[in-house]
Amino acid sequence: MKKIIILIIIFLFPQNVFADENIEKKAREINKKIRCVVCQSQSIDDSDSILARDLRLLIKEKLKEGKNEKEITKYLEERYGEFILLKPKFNSKTYFLWLAPLFIILFGFFLIKKIFRKY
Repeated sequence: MKKIIILIIIFLFPQNVFADENIEKKAREINKKIRCVVCQSQSIDDSDSILARDLRLLIKEKLKEGKNEKEITKYLEERYGEFILLKPKFNSKTYFLWLAPLFIILFGFFLIKKIFRKY
């Protein structure tokens, strides 16, 4: 009897059942890439702040409107700045951010090499 009811529901509401799951999955993927502006060290998927909740709802609404991930990310970036991205883009503004760890490691390597040469 349960199987028949489930089949009836699936046949009557197929778009809602599968579309909501698909939208939810896409929304979670996008949420993991967006920084919570309040928490700053968490994604909006992990954050419990009110702003993160509002952003999660906004992303779901945009997905229901038919927007894709790039359009949603661009919208949020225009509204909150590039800081909202957990993984910033590699461009002229972020060269230092991406290359600083490499320079620090190289500097440390040469410093250690110089210290050991004295001994």
